[in-house]
Amino acid sequence: MKGMRQDEAGFTLIELIIVIAVIAILLGIALPRIRGMIDEGKTAKAAAELRALQVAVESYYVHNSKIYPADGSSTWQSALTAATTRPKLIGSALTDPFSSSAAQYPYDKSANGLYYIIWSVGPDATADIIGVDNNGTLTGSADDDIYVSNGTSGTG
Repeated sequence: MKGMRQDEAGFTLIELIIVIAVIAILLGIALPRIRGMIDEGKTAKAAAELRALQVAVESYYVHNSKIYPADGSSTWQSALTAATTRPKLIGSALTDPFSSSAAQYPYDKSANGLYYIIWSVGPDATADIIGVDNNGTLTGSADDDIYVSNGTSGTG
């Protein structure tokens, strides 16, 4: 065996450029899909945690003389995690997966105290929901926010 011929030596420069271009195109297609899958996972997590918080809020209502937890505080879930005179409803405060500051889910109660809403800011990380009115109607815009409420029908 005398040595390999020039055309059998390996990849040419053009072949390498083509392979690199194909890999770049595949990455360009895959990365946005991965981002979308991450957002779908966060949406599913937020929806599940909001349902758990809704159950905890309803249980709080039953065990505390038909009163919902106080609103307007960034630590409103502390009433649900306390285990003093009432049952401990959740183990620890839950944070919104879409919040850049790992904040708790926002919560608001109507002025008459009959309705509440708990929401996630959603993929755009902007809270479009403002609260809930005395008729149980969502105030603000649901946009991409995810929410649960005992007033507004359905969930966002």
